[in-house]
Amino acid sequence: MIFARDIGIDLGTANTLVYARGRGIIINEPSVVALNKKTGQILAVGEEAKKMVGRTPSHIIAIRPLVSGVVSDFEITEQMLRYFIDRSFGKRFFPWPQPKLIVGIPSGVTEVEKKAVEEAGKNAGAGEVYLIEEPMAAAIGIRLPVQEAGGNMIVDIGGGTTEVAIISLGGIVNSKSLRIAGDKLNQDIIRFAEEEFKLVLGERTAEEIKIKIGSAMPLEKELQYPMRGRDIITGLPKEIIVTDEDVRRAMKDSIRTIVNEIKSAIEDTPPELLADIMREGIFLVGGGSLLRKLDKLIEQETKIPVKVPEDPMTAVARGCGVVLENLPKLREVLVSTEELETPK
Repeated sequence: MIFARDIGIDLGTANTLVYARGRGIIINEPSVVALNKKTGQILAVGEEAKKMVGRTPSHIIAIRPLVSGVVSDFEITEQMLRYFIDRSFGKRFFPWPQPKLIVGIPSGVTEVEKKAVEEAGKNAGAGEVYLIEEPMAAAIGIRLPVQEAGGNMIVDIGGGTTEVAIISLGGIVNSKSLRIAGDKLNQDIIRFAEEEFKLVLGERTAEEIKIKIGSAMPLEKELQYPMRGRDIITGLPKEIIVTDEDVRRAMKDSIRTIVNEIKSAIEDTPPELLADIMREGIFLVGGGSLLRKLDKLIEQETKIPVKVPEDPMTAVARGCGVVLENLPKLREVLVSTEELETPK
């Protein structure tokens, strides 16, 4: 069976998801590259590279080439994209047409940052590269009527950024991009462990604690989990049992900042669109939306219903896929660039 060679990529700070036209989401792996500093050789990408974090000799480093959803290391991002494109279609012994590529980017990135993503995509083997803002892609992915004259509000809490957007008539009316999201919550837990318990934690451990017992509001039943790290004073391994309340205290300032940003976006929304949002609700997507009771906290603070759709972590990738399948109809939602404005 021959599939179209067009793919959509949610190029996230924490994870990269790939949607292949005609096949759906085929890759969901960490945005991590393992590099040999001595030779410059890439040893692993994605899941294999993440397994190496903190477990390698000093000359092998695990790099996350995107910071806050933006390309920070152009060459490594290009290699990572090439890896995912090759993985999507496998090695062939006859030429394929170059694929169309749609990439989700944070709203509010600079022209230079947009160009970096386009260039990385083309150098990785794509023929045409289109960009779409992540909140727009997520809204399309969860089937919101983005081309209609009503207000849709979406909050995408990823690894590096929290994107808040009001969407109407195929465009983003108002948006805010905050560089506080899942990674910052992990760092909050690491800092808290150091200050409170004199314990040095790894990032993977902090993320595991956040997933296992993290919450935005008090829970009906207390949760506990072992916090394992290195004692700052003795240098020896140490384990402490922490509760959901401890983790909540660690993350509270960052969560408060995210909630305030959402409230600020609501305050800047035109009244007609706000009436639609009050009726339809705020839609929460991205990995951060899975934090226990975060939806309830936002609902309590904004007085607007908050909904978490099914499978919120794949919303952006699914949205890229919908645009791929309906490119002529949905072209207006893409980020306008000179290439897109050139008549075909």
